[in-house]
Amino acid sequence: MRMDTQAFLQRIGLSEYDGPPRLEGLSRLHEAFVGQVPYESVQFQLAPGGPLEPEESAKRIIARETGGYCFQLNGTLALLLTELGYRVQMHRGGAETPTRAGDVDASHMVLTVSGLVEDPDQVWMADAGLGEALVHPLPLEEGSAYQEPFQLRLRRSEKVDGWRLDHDPRANLIGMDFESATVGLDAFAAQHANLSTNPDSAFRRLASAFRRKPSSVVVLRSLGFSETYPDRIDTTIIENPTDYFAVLADVFLLPLPHYTQADRDQLWRRVWSQYEDFLAKSRAS
Repeated sequence: MRMDTQAFLQRIGLSEYDGPPRLEGLSRLHEAFVGQVPYESVQFQLAPGGPLEPEESAKRIIARETGGYCFQLNGTLALLLTELGYRVQMHRGGAETPTRAGDVDASHMVLTVSGLVEDPDQVWMADAGLGEALVHPLPLEEGSAYQEPFQLRLRRSEKVDGWRLDHDPRANLIGMDFESATVGLDAFAAQHANLSTNPDSAFRRLASAFRRKPSSVVVLRSLGFSETYPDRIDTTIIENPTDYFAVLADVFLLPLPHYTQADRDQLWRRVWSQYEDFLAKSRAS
């Protein structure tokens, strides 16, 4: 199976994309990708597992059946960029959150891109798989960047021979470390199998979705919906299945055309149960 590159470009709103690998093109592709393809774990709620192969992930993204999580999103982005003439490499990483230490154990995939016309030797970090992080690639060098609404910082890692991305304090993601060494897709197979099928995995326990807009980030965790702007965070609770599936379709671009009514009923019961568990834990604390 090969990726339908033109169909994928149309899916992310870039049907007119053309030209050699330039920084402007890389930036456009990255922004379009994170803006149109959500980071999500809804796909694992009724059907644990799912493809690691980028061609199969791309097919489901084009059909708007799923978005993806880091392996699927960055794997597909790597394939797309390679098809368009960019030089792409994969790296083992690990994300740090309030509940995860961030060991660099291949639980996250990071991309670097080089060979651009303007400066073939300049390396850029690309990452569509962090949910609420990059809109545009970052030059792989120490420095800070404001990508509205978040302030980001890239520096040398203290954990591995590699790099560290420090995230904005308002985000759920604290940071992410990744190795300079390059690997192939098979380096992530074991973690993908565990994270997408293990009932104790955060991706199985909580239905979530993230989408990176140009100047805000929208997040859905069970029934809690939020949007972070430069000056505020708006939050609300989704109270019925009609609104829940409308938010998935209209905000996160996930109409789920392959779901039957029975599937939708089952998913609603599952996310409602997750919300009730959250409330119970909040009362207990």
